[in-house]
Amino acid sequence: MSDLLKTTRLSRRQALAGFGAGTAAGLIASPSIILAQTPDAIRFGHLTPRTGFLGPLGEYGVMAVDLAVEEINAAGGVNGRKLEALKEDSVNPQTASTKAERMIERDKVTCILGEISSASCLTISQVAARNKTLFVNTGGNSDALRGESCNRYMFHVEHQNSMYVKSCGRSLMAQGLVKGKKWFSLTADYAFGHDLLKVAKRFMEANGGQFAADKLVPTDATDFSALLLEIRAAKPDLVISNLAGNQITNFLKQYAEFGLTFPVAGFGFDTALAWAAGKDNFAGIWPCVWHHLIDTPGTKAFVAAFTKKYGKPPENQAWGDYMAVKIMAQSMNELKSTETAKILEHWEKGAKFDVLKGRPGYFRASDHQLISEMYTITALPPAQVKNPWDLFTSSPAVPGPNEDMEVIATSGDEAVCKMS
Repeated sequence: MSDLLKTTRLSRRQALAGFGAGTAAGLIASPSIILAQTPDAIRFGHLTPRTGFLGPLGEYGVMAVDLAVEEINAAGGVNGRKLEALKEDSVNPQTASTKAERMIERDKVTCILGEISSASCLTISQVAARNKTLFVNTGGNSDALRGESCNRYMFHVEHQNSMYVKSCGRSLMAQGLVKGKKWFSLTADYAFGHDLLKVAKRFMEANGGQFAADKLVPTDATDFSALLLEIRAAKPDLVISNLAGNQITNFLKQYAEFGLTFPVAGFGFDTALAWAAGKDNFAGIWPCVWHHLIDTPGTKAFVAAFTKKYGKPPENQAWGDYMAVKIMAQSMNELKSTETAKILEHWEKGAKFDVLKGRPGYFRASDHQLISEMYTITALPPAQVKNPWDLFTSSPAVPGPNEDMEVIATSGDEAVCKMS
């Protein structure tokens, strides 16, 4: 059941008391009418995993959506109308597709935001395209979503795998961990992981490195002991994580328990996973689309508001969902319209947005990827950690201030989107 349905459903007694029996029967048979808490509200759908191995990240997304809606409504809403979020657990790709269809056809949402699973992003985007409804991906990284699976109605606030690999790759190259080196990789066995491994191998081949081994890891795996024994025997120059969700936390904890000392890095990452691992287990070099220590006015305001409301700082998945709601509302206010066609045109023409970093972001017309800076973070030694959140130091923004921000995105033969 959606959060909005929980908060707005009329009881049978209330329905009968307030309306005639015929009207009450109509309400019970038409859940979309019951859902309308504010008749003139602008409603959008929010789908993200709230259970399973991606569930902890999804909860940050939900919290961020609630905060963004609260702030927008306090500032006057969208064109004078209240904004409402219809939120659901996307569960898996099939369920995500079914719920997206229902949100569009029954609940008449203006657009759908969210998701973390690249596989679920794909199924939602197919529903959105069929119904000519906007879908903004806030957590799916797969290059394929911006490539062979791209479509006119899907935009991406989350950054693509190539941007993560190229950003982190710069740091690894600077530390001499690429050319002539052997990597042992662990990869989440689903769409995101497969895509990320493909991108990582392309990076290694281009820069003179090789894989000592690459192992696929089921998304429900919790015991890494057999793989850790293989790593110990292989003696790699670097252990690379292409894992996802709480796989990363479990791996880092067990890696520390085994006492392995090979350098660790990753190409997919969320700061909540470092927090869950803790200062004694978190290690290595990781790419990050955003983090709570970025020194900009926008980030400071977001972190302060989130921390006040929830008692902890936001992590990068929270940033993605928060930005999607803010960008959507800003665009609707600027256009004085909620029409999908007008928003698509506005974004494709290069509208700029404050994405809480040093430079404004914009959606690239060729594949609808949000173009903005990234960061590489490095774990602090446990003795230098002063609280549960500030576990790392950060590189300056990547690309640098004098570089085109698109240099870390797909280009040339990598960019294969043919917009439909």
